[in-house]
Amino acid sequence: MTERIDRFLTETRAETPFLVIDLEVVRARYRALRELMPGASIYYAVKANPAPAIIETLAALGASFDLASSGEIDRCLRHGVPPARCSFGNTIKKERDIARAVREGIDLFAFDSAGELDKLARVAPGARVFCRLLVANTGSQWPLSRKFGCSHEMATELLLSARARGLRPVGLSFHVGSQQLDPHEWALAIAGTSGVFRACAKSGLDLELLNVGGGMPAQYRAPVPPIAAYAEAIETALAFEFAGTRPHLIVEPGRHLVGDAGLLRSTVLLVAQKSRHSRRRWVYLDAGRYNGLPETYEERIQYRIRTPHNGAPGEPATLAGPSCDSTDILYQRAEYALPLDLKAGDPIDFLSAGAYTASYASVEFNGFTPIHTHCI
Repeated sequence: MTERIDRFLTETRAETPFLVIDLEVVRARYRALRELMPGASIYYAVKANPAPAIIETLAALGASFDLASSGEIDRCLRHGVPPARCSFGNTIKKERDIARAVREGIDLFAFDSAGELDKLARVAPGARVFCRLLVANTGSQWPLSRKFGCSHEMATELLLSARARGLRPVGLSFHVGSQQLDPHEWALAIAGTSGVFRACAKSGLDLELLNVGGGMPAQYRAPVPPIAAYAEAIETALAFEFAGTRPHLIVEPGRHLVGDAGLLRSTVLLVAQKSRHSRRRWVYLDAGRYNGLPETYEERIQYRIRTPHNGAPGEPATLAGPSCDSTDILYQRAEYALPLDLKAGDPIDFLSAGAYTASYASVEFNGFTPIHTHCI
């Protein structure tokens, strides 16, 4: 974590759990990606963390924004994002929300089915649209492959249908899975898109845009490749598959821009043992699955953890949240060796927690209020 965050933690009296974001890290991540991929349009995936200060910071740097709902449209427009720099990237939208986006001046929409195309043709005539492909999510710690996307053959049919119905089909998108640890997955996905580009061209439809989605990682417990490896894999695949007819590139980072910029501070509520015959402790926190740490589901995202006793003798413990729900267990297989000196009242920090924490928290499950975000 940064010195700025540590200084904030020593000075604040804020009640836990809360999230603190260092905006300088967000700026640095955006600039680094901009330098590595100068020809790409960078659309921040607002769902990762919609804090107003993050939106304003990225907007000032020239970023564009990938939106999932009418609520995210409201937030971005309210904080100075021009509609021309917005994409309504959710493939499952209310028809009235599409119409509202059109009224606001948003002109780029995703779809992956005939039903969604019907909605767009009715209320967004003439809009630019792109079709999301179904691709493998091998190597992803948070796969997204089953809910979104369609087959390559269907994508060709849908794009041609979009043209016939008065829309402007401009390209394709895909997502190789969140927290993707294998840069080569982008190369495999890009190889598949080139066939759809060729099939559409044979029918007189020249696509011009390729959205390679998000998936670039934050630093949790597992090692991650450098971001340059991802940029190189994408650039090499584009050059090989498209040569002189390269489409305009869109990338949609979320976790990569804000994950490592954040720290989630929680407090130990209770340290308990369940049996005199077991030394394994249960450590209960005031942050849990439903108020800040939903990505601990199936222990997929394993945060680095910091306590005031780091370096002291420790033993494996089970970590759980505060709610009266038996599924509110964070880690019991991942072997977190927590210090034996840990006690109720101690703070516990989850590092690289800037993405999908505060934005993912329930409104008031069990009466616990959403965690507050402090941007510094």
